[in-house]
Amino acid sequence: MDRRTWLVATLSAALVPPCSRAAAPAPRVRAGVALRFPRDHGAHPEYRIEWWYMTGVLRSAERRLYGFQVTFFRSRTQVDPQHPSRFAASQLLFAHAAVTDVAAGRLMHDQRLARAGFGVAAAALEDTDVHLRDWQLRREAVGPHYRAHLAAHEFTLDLRADETQPVLLQGDAGYSRKGPEPEQASYYYSKPQLAVHGELSLGGHRQAVQGRAWLDHEWSEALMHPEAVGWDWIGMNLDDGAALTAFQLRRRDGTALWAGGSYRAASREARAFAVHEVRFVPQRWWRSPLTGAHYPVEWWVETPLGRHRVRARVDAQELDSRASTGAVYWEGLSELLGADGRRLGHGYLEMTGYVDRLRL
Repeated sequence: MDRRTWLVATLSAALVPPCSRAAAPAPRVRAGVALRFPRDHGAHPEYRIEWWYMTGVLRSAERRLYGFQVTFFRSRTQVDPQHPSRFAASQLLFAHAAVTDVAAGRLMHDQRLARAGFGVAAAALEDTDVHLRDWQLRREAVGPHYRAHLAAHEFTLDLRADETQPVLLQGDAGYSRKGPEPEQASYYYSKPQLAVHGELSLGGHRQAVQGRAWLDHEWSEALMHPEAVGWDWIGMNLDDGAALTAFQLRRRDGTALWAGGSYRAASREARAFAVHEVRFVPQRWWRSPLTGAHYPVEWWVETPLGRHRVRARVDAQELDSRASTGAVYWEGLSELLGADGRRLGHGYLEMTGYVDRLRL
């Protein structure tokens, strides 16, 4: 997502007395700043919000289909990082993990929250290496590949995701606008078409799985316009090796405030979409029995490539993260279809701001 975190500043501020809050000027996301790797695979603690977001599709040897989500969020609080107390929480880390069992029509998810430090939670600067207790997402240069290990209440993921394509810089060389004002932007890149294999354990049953995944890494200081209540986003790995991204930020009446995305064919240069080139049109809605929220679980998504249908593989993929990031959102395995109904690929659809306005 972006794209994607909704960290509650009041929670952060409540952890220490107000007199310890920093008054240093906040950094800005600016166009023309070259991203440098592997450094920019790592954390950027000077910025207020950041996430590493891996989603994908897995198949077992029995051809059973699963979706998975592994997400780590980092939030800079209002506490001065030079505060003398070791207990002053200048950085918070959150993590979400989810598995969708398509055959069972079931979503399982878990969440965690901790302040950085004390060996409990940390996000390294030099490369992707973030952990929260025994949950971990790490990038290794040899390969290169990612390793993810998360032991949740109902499942365990132990996965290796090998990079098969170069980094995809979103927006203007990694500067991704999210609103009409230039400061409403993030630094944003993706790693599509990750080749995944490993183990998924459900109910004590371990099974080998393999599939394809998508990783987003994004960091920002001020992401959302005051009129925006949330966003809709897709990241799709096409069967022919291409990658399609599209998103819109919505007003309360459902109209689009901003939009964007990109397309990259296998072994080609990426094309970034202009704000007027992306349109989301809802087709079918699902009502959550938990929150009463209505989510569009099927869309027509129009881009310069044409019109595609995005369809959830399971309707009930709402995640209640009020015990960590404080929000409820829909994030789930979906398929991409052509206008003729032919399946073109799989990926993830994310929808935020349908229960309440997303607060970053």
